[in-house]
Parts: sequence; C-alpha cells; structure tokens
Amino acid sequence: MKHFFNRRETIVTEALDGLLRTIGAGDLARLDGYPEIKVILRADWDKARVSVVSGGGAGHEPSHAGFVGKGMLTAAVSGEIFASPSVEAVLAAIRAVTGPAGCLLIVKNYTGDRLNFGLAAEKARAEGFRVEMVIVADDIALPDIAQPRGVAGTLFVHKIAGHLSEAGHDLADIAAAARAAAKDIVSLGMSLSSCSIPGQPHEDRFGADDGELGLGIHGEPGVERIAVQSADRLVAIMAERLAARLDPKATHALLINNLGAVPPLEMSLVANAVLASPLAKTIKLTIGPGPLMTALNMNGFSLSLIRLDAAREAALLEPVGPHAWMPAKPVVAPAVVPLAKNAGESTARKPSQDARTRRLITTVCERLISLEAALNGLDAKAGDGDTGSTVATGARSVLERLDTLPLADSAATLGALGNILSASMGGSSGVLLSIFFTAAAQALDAGAGLAKALLAGLERMTFYGGAATGDRTMVDALEPALRALDAHGLEDAAAAARRGAEATAAMDKAKAGRSAYVGSKLQGVVDPGAHAVAEVFAAVAALHAAA
Repeated sequence: MKHFFNRRETIVTEALDGLLRTIGAGDLARLDGYPEIKVILRADWDKARVSVVSGGGAGHEPSHAGFVGKGMLTAAVSGEIFASPSVEAVLAAIRAVTGPAGCLLIVKNYTGDRLNFGLAAEKARAEGFRVEMVIVADDIALPDIAQPRGVAGTLFVHKIAGHLSEAGHDLADIAAAARAAAKDIVSLGMSLSSCSIPGQPHEDRFGADDGELGLGIHGEPGVERIAVQSADRLVAIMAERLAARLDPKATHALLINNLGAVPPLEMSLVANAVLASPLAKTIKLTIGPGPLMTALNMNGFSLSLIRLDAAREAALLEPVGPHAWMPAKPVVAPAVVPLAKNAGESTARKPSQDARTRRLITTVCERLISLEAALNGLDAKAGDGDTGSTVATGARSVLERLDTLPLADSAATLGALGNILSASMGGSSGVLLSIFFTAAAQALDAGAGLAKALLAGLERMTFYGGAATGDRTMVDALEPALRALDAHGLEDAAAAARRGAEATAAMDKAKAGRSAYVGSKLQGVVDPGAHAVAEVFAAVAALHAAA
C-alpha cells in the first residue's frame, strides 16, 4: 500500500514535530534527545501535582501525544511504529515531569510496554521518585488468554487520572481510581482489513468477503474471521459479546473508536447501530465516533465501555486542553423538526387511480431498477460510478409512493413525480429530472399536448443544467427522442433515443455533467444517463406495442 513519508527512520520524529508545529499556543514541548528519546510533555506543567505519563509505539495517533495537555496526560513517550519506547525514554519522561507529588504510569497490557515502563519505574524509584503503575487490559476478544491486551479503553484511564491530577488529588488516590477504572472497562474491535506499515511490504491476510473480530491494534490476529455483512449485524455480534461482560443494572460510557481508515460517514452509521442495539439501554455517555487510538490505516473500529459512577462521570464530562480528545456527551434521541408545508398544499390534488398510467410508471421504474449495476458500471468509466444507484433510488421512491399519486390527472402526476425525485434522488440528476417533470406538468396543465409539454420540460432542464445535444449527457438521447415523439410517435422516439445514446460513445470528451471532470478519454463508452433514457423509451414502446 502507498504511504506519505520521507524515510522510515524519521517518520515518528517528523510526525511529532508536525504535531508541535500545529498544536497552537505552545502548550506542548518535546524533550531533547531525538531520535532515541521521543517524549512530548506539557510546557506549563506544575510539578506540585501528580504527573500522569503514558505512551507506547507510534502508529496509534492521536494516542498518545495527542492527549498531552490540561486535564489529561502530562507526558507521552513514543517508540517507533508499533514498538514500545525504551526504558531510558520512559525514565527521561518521569524525570522531566515528576516532583514530590509523584508520577502515575498508565500502560497498555503488552509485554514490551510492561517491561520497559516497569523497569523505568523501578529505576525512577531508586532515584527517589514516587512512581505507581497501572496496567490496562480491556480487550475481551480472547476470553481464555491470561494477559488480555490493552486497547482503546486505556483512554478512559487517561481521562480519569488526568482529571484527578488536575484537581490536586494525591498519588495513592489517583492510582487507586485508575486501577479500579481499568478493571471496569471492556473493549472489542472489528476490522475489514489489517494495517500496513510505511516502508514495509504489505499483504492483507483478509479475503474479499471477510473481516476479523477482535484483532489487535497492531494488526495481530483476533478471535475469529467473520463474513462481511450489514453494519447492523456486525455491531449486533459485538454488542452481544460486550453485553455479556457488563453489569446490566449499571450505566456505562461508550467510546466509539475509528481504527484509522473508516470514513466518517460509516463511523456515524456504526454509532447509530450501536445506539439502536440492546446495548444502548446501559449507555449514558458517548465519546466519539472518531480516531482516538488508531492502528495506522486499519479499516475497522472498536467499542469500549466503562461502568460509570458519579466520580467517573464527572471526570469524563470535564473539558480538557487536548483537541484530539472528543468530549463526552449524553445520549439523546435525534431531534426532528416538522417539515414546513407547501402554502398551496391544501389545493393539491388527491390520490386517484388510472390503470394505464400505473402500468406505464411501474414498467419504467422496474426497468431503471434492473439497470442499476449496468449504469454504475458505465458511470465508473465516465464519472464517479453512482448513476445506476441514483436512478434506482429515485425509481424505488416513485414505486413506494405509487398509491399516493393522482394518476387520473396527467399534469398532477408529472408534478408529483418532480416532487418525489427532487427529494429522493441525490446529486444533479434528481434536480434536473425534477425540473423536467415540474415544467412539463405546468405546460400540460396550461393545455399543451403531452409531447409538447415534455419538450417544454426539456427546455427548462437544459436552461438550468446548461447541457445541450453533443455535450455527452442524457440530453443526447432525450432531445431527439422527444422531438421524434412529437413528430412521429413512440416507435420513432425509441429509435431516436437509441441512436442518440450510441452517438455518445463516439464523443471523445464530455462538455457538461460529472463526466466533464474526467480527464481520460471517453470514446467507446456510452453515457450512462443517455443509456438510461434509451432504455426507458424502449420499455415504453414495448409496452405500447403489447397493448
């Protein structure tokens, strides 16, 4: 896989300096000692308070350096990508930020982290520092393992310990609260890919149709392979396993973590699935969704929950300095504001039935739905690959509302189709077709014949859309078809639409529409919109002939 970097040896130090250059007001600094010592710390730290230090391998950004600041970590120690920091680096961090109040080390339960942070703690104690260490082992993916991994739930401990430190609590109290919190955290991850490390060859172990449940934040294997299926079902599997480890009578905070490469759109969908699942009954606060403890570019997410009490809830809700932290928020149902009604809605025509019109609309919509994959394939060569899905969505919306249409009134039906498509079809296609049907409805209502009314709709559509015949859009099929319909009839209209669509394959470049942004040559590829128009006219002509 491709990555942005200069040299493998300097990825981490350059990234940390990039963080410091963009963090803002100089609240953070780094210890001298690159490349062996990679420590980010608070520049404003008062050693009269207990310092809170964490860290681990790089590749989990914004963890850990992104959480250094008021109310969270005092310092973060970074190793190389997925490699624990050295004993000397951890010891340097302890020395830099620890005064008489002492230091709490928060460590994820990986062997390298335990050993390096543990030895640094012992050396620091030998130098006279008061040091406590809490180990977080929140991953429930491997139920029979003696040493569960520490994953994103560790961030709950960062937040709680940082809050108590900021409030002036002593080391014993903070360490006790952190250990108690760590015992009350459960986490589980899911991914559709492993991650790749810059500068190293990568071979994804996943098949095209499977993902993995419970894999680690370094890409290490999880508990089982799992078939790719709906997000609701995947979340339900995770929720069931997490719920089995929770007290059903308690309330919890939920952290929804992007492991690196899941688009925000999908993360919000995941959040909705979790909060619509039975697990939601126990969730009072949410953090995320967002990238909090990542695994480079892993296409996955994790869910972490901590049992709440009054003190933990207050700690999680308290604002902090680091911008990478996502504030905890209470769970609320989506607010819904009623749609404003059309001022003329009271005069709208009521639903009515007409068998011929119903059959015509059904035939057209079913043909467009059947073309979804084919149109997407054409659009993938000429645009962004979604024409078929967009058209099919509009067609399905029309079919769903068929019983509400004023089918006995042609003008009202055209107007209703325009309204449906403007609301249900995305992108420019929905708007253009809505303009087409709305203007045609007005012309038909004013006394024009159907063919003339549709030509009036075409004129308005091309006026607003800017496309003309020869620009390689659906107009190349629609205009000759409508003119043939007006002059000769349906059979000639279908033939003209087909010729117009086929002519787009000979056009080297589009002059309008999304295809106009494609730099590659389009010769030999039929415009998907024109193809859809030709198929519609063919379906209508066949229906007419059969009648």
